[in-house]
Amino acid sequence: MIGVVLAGGRGKRFGGDKLLFKISGKPLILYTIARLESADSIDEVVVVASPENAEKLRGLGYRVVVDELLVGPIGGIYTALSLGDAFVVAGDMPLLVPEFVDLIVERFNRAKKPACVPRWSNGYLEPLHAAYSEGFKGFLEEKIRAGQYAINRAIRESDVCYIEIESLPKEWRGSFFNVNTREDLGRIRGIRERVL
Repeated sequence: MIGVVLAGGRGKRFGGDKLLFKISGKPLILYTIARLESADSIDEVVVVASPENAEKLRGLGYRVVVDELLVGPIGGIYTALSLGDAFVVAGDMPLLVPEFVDLIVERFNRAKKPACVPRWSNGYLEPLHAAYSEGFKGFLEEKIRAGQYAINRAIRESDVCYIEIESLPKEWRGSFFNVNTREDLGRIRGIRERVL
């Protein structure tokens, strides 16, 4: 399974390129990549970047694929699936839980559905912490051509496998944490020694 890190956001709320913002001398995205690489089910990590930040991200030493669509996460996932089946996360999720990634990939492989997505009891989905099949690309292409860019809607309109989050260990929920503002960095700094 390819591990794909989406790195196309502009970081408006953060006030700059948050993925390259250094925490203890290391860019934020490298924490996410390291956690993803720690999952047994991930064979290779690839970064999906926007045209404007691709060169900077190539400097980190990972394979970078450019998302030319620029229609949000759905475009990044669509681009990722040109590489094959993929576990997709956002680049600003430095507290990923490798065991959780492995569980999702294992359920995805067993279910043989277009995707396997964590879901909260209120129906909220976690599409940027999910496994997708290469075959799902065609369905996403239809949505993109129709101007329907909401990945949640695409997931709900297809026959996917859901993982009910409340049935899992509570400590795994930190895997969904993403950095949106500089204030969020405080949470990472506070637990860096334990988790990172």
